[in-house]
Amino acid sequence: MGAPLALLIFSAGIAGLFFLNRDNSVRTSKALWLPVVWLWILGSRPVSAWLGIGGGSRGSLASTLDGSPADAAVFGLLVLAGIGVLLSRKNKTSTVLAVSAPIVIYFLYCLISVTWSPIPGPAFKRWTKAIGDLVMVLVVLTDGQPIAALRRLYSRVGFILFPLSILLIRYTDLGRGFTPDGAPENTGVTTNKNSLGLIVFIISLGVLWNLRALLADKEASHRTRRLLAQGTLLTFGVVLLQMSHSATAGVCFALGAGLMLTTSLPSIRRRPGRVGALCLVVVLSGGLGLLFGGGSVLSQSLGRGEGLSGRKEIWAASIAAAGNPIIGTGFESFWNTNVEKVARGLQGYWEVHNLVSAHNGYIEVYLDLGWIGVCLIVLILFSGYRRTIKAFQYDPDLASLMVAYVATVTFYCMTEVGFRMMTPSWIFLLFAVVSAGGVASGLFRGGAPNNPKNLASRGGTATRTPVVDDRISETVYASRRL
Repeated sequence: MGAPLALLIFSAGIAGLFFLNRDNSVRTSKALWLPVVWLWILGSRPVSAWLGIGGGSRGSLASTLDGSPADAAVFGLLVLAGIGVLLSRKNKTSTVLAVSAPIVIYFLYCLISVTWSPIPGPAFKRWTKAIGDLVMVLVVLTDGQPIAALRRLYSRVGFILFPLSILLIRYTDLGRGFTPDGAPENTGVTTNKNSLGLIVFIISLGVLWNLRALLADKEASHRTRRLLAQGTLLTFGVVLLQMSHSATAGVCFALGAGLMLTTSLPSIRRRPGRVGALCLVVVLSGGLGLLFGGGSVLSQSLGRGEGLSGRKEIWAASIAAAGNPIIGTGFESFWNTNVEKVARGLQGYWEVHNLVSAHNGYIEVYLDLGWIGVCLIVLILFSGYRRTIKAFQYDPDLASLMVAYVATVTFYCMTEVGFRMMTPSWIFLLFAVVSAGGVASGLFRGGAPNNPKNLASRGGTATRTPVVDDRISETVYASRRL
């Protein structure tokens, strides 16, 4: 089958998925398309790359410093439109931000760090783009029906990116490429296998969450055809995880799915303390095993060899080249000014690799923002972890997804740069922390703590009760302050 015919068939299939998944029982704002488009771009390639009009805003160091006018214009319009939406919802926006203090403090510190960056102009432009991540999260969570909006976000992003990735891999050369070592790789709509694995594992967790809710709710509107759409999308996700050969993404999806399903068990979800203990055991055992005694075994199981594919050497050389250990180099500035210093400490590694990151989220933050930045990231993770555990008292269904994101992003950033701006892992960590804070603080949730009607029964017929009351009261938003 040729590429044109395949494109026609896949386009019809994508339209069919949107048709099957439609649900007129809930109405979300048209502004939801802003974060959908944002994730379409960040989960694939820059607009300039798709249009073939010059270097994209991501890639080599030169392109990240200079940027692309086309990409800047698209992102700027999306951010301005998002800010306009939030201004029209100012009561909701201010209240959600009030329960997201660690995130607000982190973004403010990133802005302050621009002042000591050796490249303040590009650093400030990057910060304005980074604000777009938070803006898009708030657009979803201040929707009149935020949980329904979040469910639709997963579907709309996945319906486009997943089928198109399979199309590009199977029927064109656009979805295939080569690693820096010359090995073939499947890239799909992205630029490398790791980026493909990341967006697939992040969205697939949300699709699994949607599918589980439909299976549990026997009276859901248009349940059969929506189950077909979500099941097809999840199948695409699993196939793409295998095709991407991204070991970290595959492990993180399995970890997140396992946590989500395990915390759905009545014996676990009724006791938030057990949820917290389970998460700590999974993350700490995996992290300590990777970095210390069991590192070689776990690294080989991830397909990275005993040295984590050269990561340990990069970590050591990067830390050695770091500037001020307290405040760092400045927001998103380290690699543009220190890459040659790092390369000299890698004994030839630079000759075959385009080095633009430390391949570790925590070290990356340390290089740019110092120990202060690392402490703020830890504060965000700890806040997210604590609030998701508390959210199990009110909305176990949403909390199970959010705790999966907090745990998997914590683990993912041990070998990949997951806290970087405009990265799917960072965006959905923001979703997890902000939404869990909203549920735990009473901004959007249904039922009372430990209400049996909100808990799935063991076996038998599930009682149809709304997992979360999606209608957010303007009065609650206006009056609720922390």
